[in-house]
Amino acid sequence: MASIFEKLWRLGPAAFVLKAIVAAILADALLLGFILLRRTYRKRYFAKRDARVFELRQKWDVLISGEIPYGTWRKKSFDRRIVETIALDLFEAAGAEESARLLKFLRASGLIEKRIFEARELKGWRRMRALVALGRTRAPEGIPALAEGLRDRDLETRLAALRGLGRMACPQAAEEILAWVSETGMTVPALPLQSALIQCCVERPQVLLPYVQHAKGPLRETLGRVLGEVATPSLGLDLLQFAGDDLDELRAAAARAMSHTKSGLAFDLLNELVRDPIWFVRLRAIVSLGKLSEPRVIPSLLRGLTDSNRLVRLRAAEALIELKTEMAPVFQRVVETRDRYGLHAYLTALENADLRGKLEENLQASAKIKTEVRSQLLLVLQSGTLLEEEASVPGSVLAKAAQLP
Repeated sequence: MASIFEKLWRLGPAAFVLKAIVAAILADALLLGFILLRRTYRKRYFAKRDARVFELRQKWDVLISGEIPYGTWRKKSFDRRIVETIALDLFEAAGAEESARLLKFLRASGLIEKRIFEARELKGWRRMRALVALGRTRAPEGIPALAEGLRDRDLETRLAALRGLGRMACPQAAEEILAWVSETGMTVPALPLQSALIQCCVERPQVLLPYVQHAKGPLRETLGRVLGEVATPSLGLDLLQFAGDDLDELRAAAARAMSHTKSGLAFDLLNELVRDPIWFVRLRAIVSLGKLSEPRVIPSLLRGLTDSNRLVRLRAAEALIELKTEMAPVFQRVVETRDRYGLHAYLTALENADLRGKLEENLQASAKIKTEVRSQLLLVLQSGTLLEEEASVPGSVLAKAAQLP
């Protein structure tokens, strides 16, 4: 009697097809079994973790105060990961007092030292995970380990270290980032670098100045953007050197920093930057001129009111309204510009500040403006359009007036 193998041999090429079908069925069965086994395991794991999280949360205050010995949970990797995750999540919404309490707990339990060790010794995704966790603690002692992560060969690891230093938001972290980019150049995308430096340099933007002066190419452009975001009035005199720089961001930074500088040189430079070809440089100059709160800035603000950029016009209008001077003469000069977009920006700022009624009262009580001009200004204020535009609209007040003999 022929065996099964002899029968398969007689089938010829069909035997290979049959074998392939059997192999596919076996492979599908094994894959399905693996999926079901994995889903069962994960279901049990998550149920166990959820129960343990609930148990630890019930005694959280006692746990972080140290009344429960750290050794009861720290030696168990399952419990240790849960406790660390809860503490790091609480950091995101904690106030100053709660953050200090959590940081004290992480230091006393040795979790920060453990993450520092892992960030220095581990490789690959384990090191990246340690760097992310270390950055979330915002512990200053983790800065050196994060700085070492910046010099890793892997881009993702460098980005994790960079974001971790950005979370520190302190000048020491900024110095480490700046020292690194000055050595290696732009080895990461510009946006994460810019974001991290903005967070770290807000407290002390002076650390940027020497690096901006010596940087070149894309790095100088990125540092210029950062300086433009964090520049403060205390840097006014230091940033005068950048008022005529070729880099747009540095001119914008200089304009922003001179907002509270009371020197005549600052006013002259801002008056020049109002004519800059780049719109955001003009915007910063207009905002800084408005903060000077002096009558001599009115011509420059009126120039900004006729700018081609909508944001510049709106900021110029807001600055004109906030000036400590009579509103009626200023409104008259706004109308005299004969710019309808500038007038709309001024009226919009007037409505936003809820000063329309005050301007109308000033116009009616102003003795410096002739009666005829005053009535025209009131008409412009009420209609929201220039006289020429109003007269061209059929049925309007001025159109009817123009038809009278």
